[in-house]
Amino acid sequence: LQRKYEQEAVQKRTFTKWINSHLAKCVPPLVVTDLFEDIKDGVMLLALLEVLSGQKLPCERGKRLKRIHWVANIGTALKFLEGRKSAYRGSPIKLVNINSTDIVDGRPAIVLGLMWTIILYFQIEELTSSLPALEAQSSSTSSLDSSASSTDTTSPPVKKKPLLPPQGGARRALLKWVQQTATKRMGIDVRDFGPSWRTGLAFFAVIHYLRPHLVDMEQVWGRPSRENLHEAFSLAERELGVPQLLDPEDVDVDKPDEKSIMTYVAQFLKHHPKESDPGAPHEDESFPFVPFFAFPNFDARPLLPGPLQREQRKSLRELKTWLDQLDRDVSQAQETEANLALQYQLFKSLRVQLEMKRKHVESVLQSTQKDGMLTVDQALVKQAWEKVSNRLLDWHLKLDRSLPAPLDQVGAWLHQAEGGLRQEVIMQQAHDETANIFHRALEQHKVSRQMC
Repeated sequence: LQRKYEQEAVQKRTFTKWINSHLAKCVPPLVVTDLFEDIKDGVMLLALLEVLSGQKLPCERGKRLKRIHWVANIGTALKFLEGRKSAYRGSPIKLVNINSTDIVDGRPAIVLGLMWTIILYFQIEELTSSLPALEAQSSSTSSLDSSASSTDTTSPPVKKKPLLPPQGGARRALLKWVQQTATKRMGIDVRDFGPSWRTGLAFFAVIHYLRPHLVDMEQVWGRPSRENLHEAFSLAERELGVPQLLDPEDVDVDKPDEKSIMTYVAQFLKHHPKESDPGAPHEDESFPFVPFFAFPNFDARPLLPGPLQREQRKSLRELKTWLDQLDRDVSQAQETEANLALQYQLFKSLRVQLEMKRKHVESVLQSTQKDGMLTVDQALVKQAWEKVSNRLLDWHLKLDRSLPAPLDQVGAWLHQAEGGLRQEVIMQQAHDETANIFHRALEQHKVSRQMC
């Protein structure tokens, strides 16, 4: 019961801010202070629907309105809504268990249900219904999306068909938009509109996609959740004009309210660039260069009896596919004719994609064999990681050498120093591995002598 009251309180705050962001367009501007009370006479509700639809609606006005007038106004609003068609179903909007008297009585659950219906139809459905084209485009152009695709390359090309609204409704469409355009590029796992947003990183990823120059993902990655949330909401309002519908303390909880987060995130769709927009954002800015990580130099061998589970093998192969695609992206970016500043931006963009996968790669390259050797799939991932890492390292060195003197010499010296440090790490790992091999051989020799 306590959870229900807390959820209603969060939705009331979020929905009130959303309503006021639209009522501010009225002349004169209107303001809702207490949603459950101010909506009773229907005047604010009809004004909101007029702003959202651009249509003029009949309304009983005046200071001496009685309950019968309130019911009439609410009835007008509900009838108007029922006459609209859903962008997904193509059928009229259904107002389940919502009637005029419940709204006039200010019943919290009914009022919030009505406001959610309005938000879902006028904002989320209308904005996401144009996203299937993005879904098709994103799945073919994003190197990160390839990590979620099938590894079967022998399938024949699929013929293009007219694009329909995605199955699963507006929620799934909005979630896919977030995943395909923003969070997957940053290595952030967003599976819902609840706990996945608690750290604030997903909000920054969306902002970064729309305006890459506004966000330094390296800086926000290790900060406290509350600080990230406050900064992300302030930044979005200041730079994108996205109203702060959410309070950080309402998101930094175990189970944030999904409807509130959906309401807020959907506002960013208004800033999604059209395909023909010359100012469309690209993956072009983020982390500075991080020294190359040297993985343990194990030798690969075929799978032994008792292989990795199917899902683990699938994950490794998908990761290899993603790394191969990123390597192709780096190679193509190096051939781009652009000034040095833009070249650095391209480099940083691709480098951050790799760095976001570092912990994941480290974890999957932990040996599952008793003798410490990698499986074939693990070795292929290790090889792909080293290939793209070395390509980025060479590109970084080339860019630094293109700097005007004396910065070019400083860049070359730094790369040389980093190379020495990496060599020390590799040598130490080689010594450790040699010691391990010698220890295993000694133990086997002892066993042999005992058997004799």
